[in-house]
Amino acid sequence: MLEMEDENPNIIFKVRSYKAASDVITNLSSNIEEIYKNHGLKGLMQIPSIGKAIASKIEEYLRTGKIQYFEELKSKTSIKVDEFYGLEGIGPKTIKILYDNLGVKDLSNLEKVASEGKLRNIRGFSERKEEMILKKIQLFRKGRGRYLLGEVYPLVKQIETRLLNFEGVKSAVAAGSFRRMKETIGDIDFVVASNEAKKIMDYFISMPEIGEILGKGASKSFVRLNNGMDADLLVIPEESFGSALQYFTGSKEHGVAMRKVALAKGLHLNEWGIFDKNQNKVAGSTEEDVYHALDLEWIPPEIRENTGEIELAKTGGKGLPHLIQYNDLRGDLQVHSDSTDGTMSIEDMALAAKESFGFEYIAITDHTKSLKLTNGLDETQLLDQANKIAELNDRIKQGQYDTKQPPLQPKPETQHTCNEKEKTTTVTGVKNFKILSAAEVNIMKDGSLDIPNNVLDKLDIVGAAIHSNFSLPIELQTNRLLKAMENPSIDIIFHPTGRRINKREGYPVNIEKLLDNAKDTNTLLEIDAYYDRLDLKDEYVKMAVQKGINLVIDSDAHHPIHFAFLKFGIGQARRGWARKSDILNTLPFKELLSSLKR
Repeated sequence: MLEMEDENPNIIFKVRSYKAASDVITNLSSNIEEIYKNHGLKGLMQIPSIGKAIASKIEEYLRTGKIQYFEELKSKTSIKVDEFYGLEGIGPKTIKILYDNLGVKDLSNLEKVASEGKLRNIRGFSERKEEMILKKIQLFRKGRGRYLLGEVYPLVKQIETRLLNFEGVKSAVAAGSFRRMKETIGDIDFVVASNEAKKIMDYFISMPEIGEILGKGASKSFVRLNNGMDADLLVIPEESFGSALQYFTGSKEHGVAMRKVALAKGLHLNEWGIFDKNQNKVAGSTEEDVYHALDLEWIPPEIRENTGEIELAKTGGKGLPHLIQYNDLRGDLQVHSDSTDGTMSIEDMALAAKESFGFEYIAITDHTKSLKLTNGLDETQLLDQANKIAELNDRIKQGQYDTKQPPLQPKPETQHTCNEKEKTTTVTGVKNFKILSAAEVNIMKDGSLDIPNNVLDKLDIVGAAIHSNFSLPIELQTNRLLKAMENPSIDIIFHPTGRRINKREGYPVNIEKLLDNAKDTNTLLEIDAYYDRLDLKDEYVKMAVQKGINLVIDSDAHHPIHFAFLKFGIGQARRGWARKSDILNTLPFKELLSSLKR
C-alpha cells in the first residue's frame, strides 16, 4: 500500500522498515504473541528491526486484530492489492499504472483487460508482455493450490473414516477450512484422539491415498496425497481432543479472538487445553467444554470467522442464530432431465430424489429455447413436459414410476417389484412425493425472457438465469436482472452472479440493488449448491439474511448423484448465517407454492 503512494519521497524508508520487521517476525524462534504477553511493548521493541512505531502497531494488532494506519491506507484505494501478492512481474508500481490507465482493481480485472488486448496500449507494455502476463496469471492461479470443496470431499471423508475405524482411535475429524465448509481448501488437518500415536502414524502413512511422506514425528505426520494436496495428522490424548479440534478448525481470526477472550479471563488457551494462571487444566476434552469454560455457547464451525459470532455466543448475549441443519431440505428446485442437458429421465431423477435422498418434491427446470447448446425447450415442448409431469404425479399417487434405473442407495425398508416387460417399478411409501413442473428460463440481453408469460404461468414454479453476455457493464447487467425479477412469472433467480469458482468471477452486478429488488418483488434468490458455483457467495447470503430475503438451496442436478451436492449448498448457507426459516425449500411443497409471488 505504501509503495503505491509515490508522491511521498520518504516512503521508501518506511517500506524498508516494514519489510525488515516482517522478515524478522517471520523467522522468530518464539511466538510474537507470547513475547508481547510476557514482556509487553518493551519486549517487542527488543526484537531487532522493530522500533517504537512498529511495536505500537503490533501491539494494536494483537489487542484488536486491526491496525488503524493500515485501514486508512486501504480506504484510499479500491485496488485489492493482496490479490497480486506472489504474481511475478506485477509489483505495486505496475499495479498503480494499470489502475490509473485501465481501472484494474483486482486479479480478475487484470486478466480481463489482458485477454481483451488492452494492456499493449499502455506505455511500457507490448503484445508479447501482455501474453506473458496472461500466462503468469494462469500459472499463479494454479500455483495457489486451492481445491474445490466438492472435489476433495469424498477423498477427505474416506481418510477420516479409515482413521475413525482404526483400532485405538477414539475420535477422528478432518479440521481446518474443510470442516468450516469453505468453498476452496488449501490443505487438510486430521485430528485424532488416541493414546497409541505411533501405531496410528504408521497406519496413516501407509494408506493408499498417500502419495509422499514429507515428515513423521512422535505425534504428527506430514504427507502429500495422491491428488497433490498436503495433509497433516495430529494424534493427541483424549483429554486434549476438544481444544486441538477447536484450534485446528480455525479460522485463524476466530482462534486469535478466542485466545483474547481466554486472556481476559486470566486463562490461557492453546491446542492442549485451557489453563489457569497456575497451569492447571480447566477444559479441553470436548469443544463444548472449551467454549463453555470461556462462558460461550458452542459455535458451529461454519461461522468461526470472527465476524460477530463470539459476541453473540457470550453468556447474556443475544445468542447465536439456529442455523439450517444438513437434513432440513424437503426438496430441490433446480433439477434437469434428459429432455435437455440432463443425463436421466424425469422418472429416474424423481425416484432417486425420493428413495436415495428422502426428498418430498423436485422441480424439473430444463433449459428453454434460446439456450441452443442444451437443446432448450420451446413453448410447446414445455407444456407437453408439464402434461407429462401431471401424468407422472397421478401415477405416483398409485405408488408407481416408469423407470429404467433403480434408486442409487435404496433404503432397507423399501420394497421393489419390477415387471421387466412394462418397465414399471412399484415403490412403497412414495404417494406423497410431488414433481413440480418448472423451467430455467433464459434471461436475454435486455432483461426479457425467451418464453412468454402465458406459457410460464401454466407451470408450478419458474426460475430464470443469465447464460450469456457476461461482459456487460455493471449498470446494464444489474438492470437486466432487475427487469427479470420484476416479471410476475419469475419466482427464482438461479445462480444470481454467474460465477464459477476458479474459472470465472461471474458478471458484474450491484448486489445491494439485486437484494433490495428481491425483497421488493418477493423473488427468491438461489444458493446453487453445485460445488464449482456455490452462488450466492456466503457474504451475499449473510446480506440477504440480514435483509429478510427468502432463499432456496438447489443442487442444479444433471444426474441423480448430484443431489448429494446439496450438502455444500447447506454449508454455504450456514456460512452465511442462514436459518431454516430463511430457506423456503425447507417447507412442504404446498406451503412453498403458496409463498411465491403468483
